[in-house]
This record gives sequence, structure tokens and C-alpha cells, in this order.
Amino acid sequence: MISGNIHNLGNIRQWLPAPLQEALDCLLTVDFAALRTGRHELRGDDIFFQVIDLTTKPADENRPEVHRNYIDVQFLVHGSERIGFATDDGTNIVAQDLLKERDLLFYQDVRNESWIEMIPGSFAVFFPTDVHRPACMLDAPTPIRKVVVKVKLAQL
Repeated sequence: MISGNIHNLGNIRQWLPAPLQEALDCLLTVDFAALRTGRHELRGDDIFFQVIDLTTKPADENRPEVHRNYIDVQFLVHGSERIGFATDDGTNIVAQDLLKERDLLFYQDVRNESWIEMIPGSFAVFFPTDVHRPACMLDAPTPIRKVVVKVKLAQL
């Protein structure tokens, strides 16, 4: 997992692979507040993003998830959220397997979970070995707008 703020990238961008640089460039240049929700393509199925409006919930109401074919670059446009993350150590119990349909695997729970607090401009990059639990509330349920850039792992 890599995290930071899009307005303070420092040297992070230069040492990332080109497809992840492209994802960060998208976060810097697109006016996400003006876009409709849903899927938007950058390079077909290789790199695309989803604009999502939702309300955060208690962590125990959100299931940990992992993807096998795509890297998630999660970006908060407005609001605040917590995202849980942990290494996928192979011991998590599968709650729902949607890998064939949506490249999405939900776990019942995850061990050794850590947390990151997201504010507007925050981004977090989750690789296929990173379990993540997005859209968790901080103190109370909060409406948020977030963007998830999906980068096909094969692009790296």
C-alpha cells in the first residue's frame, strides 16, 4: 500500500511505474466534483476510474476486500473516511467470491488490520496483496465522493 496527498506528491510520482503515474496525473487534472457518478475510461479496461457517492458506515458493516487483476488507487474528493488495510496472508475466510464477474473478493474479516484516515486530496494505492476496507466512518456517517482508479496489473 502507498498513500499520500495528491497536492503534496514530492518524489513519489517519479519512482512509480508509468501506469500508476498516469493514475495520479488523472487525480491531479480531472474535476471530479463536476463528473457524473459511474465509470469513466482512460485507456479502456487497462485504466479506468469510477466516481462514487456514498455515506460512510461503521467498519463492522463494511467487508474487507481484495482484487487480483487490478490495482486500486482510491482518492477522496470530499468528506472524510477511514480505510482499513492489511496484508493478504492467505488465512482470511472468504465471504463472497466475485473474482470472475468483478475482480472482487470479500472476506468475512481480516487479521492485523491498520487504518488510514482520508481527507480531501488523500489517495491510497492498494495492490492485489493488500486487503482493504473502504468507506468506514470516523465519528459519524458522512456523505463522501471518492474516485477509484483501476489499473490492470498486467500494465505493470
